[in-house]
Amino acid sequence: MATNERVQQVLDWAVAEVGIPGIVADVKDGDRTWFGTAGVADVQTGSPRQPEEYMHTGSSGKAFTAAVLLALEAEGRLSLDDTVNAHLPGALDVNGYDGNKITIRHLLSNTSGLFATGLAPEISHRYATRSGFGKHRFDEFTTEELLRVAVSQPPVGEPGERFEYANGGFYLAGAIIEKVTGNGYAEEVERRVIRPLGLTHTYVRPSTDTGYPDPHPRAYSNLFYKDGADLAAVTPENWESLIEEPSLPPLDVTEFNSSLAWSAGDVVSTTGDMIRFVNAMASGGLLPPAQHRQMWTTVSTEGGHWMPHARYGLGLFEFDKQATGGRTLRGVGGSLWGSWFFAVGTPDGQHTIAVHTNTEWKTWDPMFKIIEAEFGISIGA
Repeated sequence: MATNERVQQVLDWAVAEVGIPGIVADVKDGDRTWFGTAGVADVQTGSPRQPEEYMHTGSSGKAFTAAVLLALEAEGRLSLDDTVNAHLPGALDVNGYDGNKITIRHLLSNTSGLFATGLAPEISHRYATRSGFGKHRFDEFTTEELLRVAVSQPPVGEPGERFEYANGGFYLAGAIIEKVTGNGYAEEVERRVIRPLGLTHTYVRPSTDTGYPDPHPRAYSNLFYKDGADLAAVTPENWESLIEEPSLPPLDVTEFNSSLAWSAGDVVSTTGDMIRFVNAMASGGLLPPAQHRQMWTTVSTEGGHWMPHARYGLGLFEFDKQATGGRTLRGVGGSLWGSWFFAVGTPDGQHTIAVHTNTEWKTWDPMFKIIEAEFGISIGA
């Protein structure tokens, strides 16, 4: 069976069996291009998904943050081994953190010891239930609020000790970018990543935005805790067991203020632009060789309540070669209410697939099945 047919079968399966409203896959493999879709962009009208829709890329934005900091290092403006206190004195010196020990590299590799930011009570009480989301969906977060949330709970480990996915580390990284350059975070991403790569349909979402340019799919969410769940008792180990029943109708969350994501992942783009971005990040098409090597110096994610079979670089991931039969595959990914995106490709930047669903992460199965179909491998076998 041809590769395109195999991928299309997975897209159809994801809609029929996983409950994804609409999904797209965009492929560039040398001279071969292919675009596949299943399901709908709007469950009310039944309109189909289409090429070059604008979408939220979630935590894929972490790679943009890392790329800016690596570019600043290449210019001699900072070092990844600088401590946080060297640029943001005192920002980390609360709740048991030590800003003299945590470095920029720790922030970008999720090894700072910062807790999983999404479990902060300040976040949970606003968005964790349907009623809370409805009340707070247009809340706008300031940088000061985000930095406060980042350290609002005690450390989960010492700097460099372990991997723990923490948006808070990227809030601090964004604040360091602004402190070092004197410019806004979005301006620096535009100058150092978006314009050099010609990403004409990509931007950091302004903190006041609550919608998307056309064309775009509607966004649907089931990512809420059951009514009556004790939000104070939620942990990285038990949160999935507290999620509401998947049979409930999804909530339309298209109009939503995502300033909570900021430098941890608030980039809006298209599959075509993200393929170009991932190709450049995977192959070294943007950063100098020294910084490119640092971006892909990875750490184990085992025990970090994150994606299986993967290692983490600086804002990006690489599949463990033991899980891919020796193949190296690099990528970015992210999930937000009503959106799940990933792009994965080869290190030479010649073969990449970008996938988006208009609902958030439900299971790793669609991602792994699509990658297996496109690259002819078996992940974790």
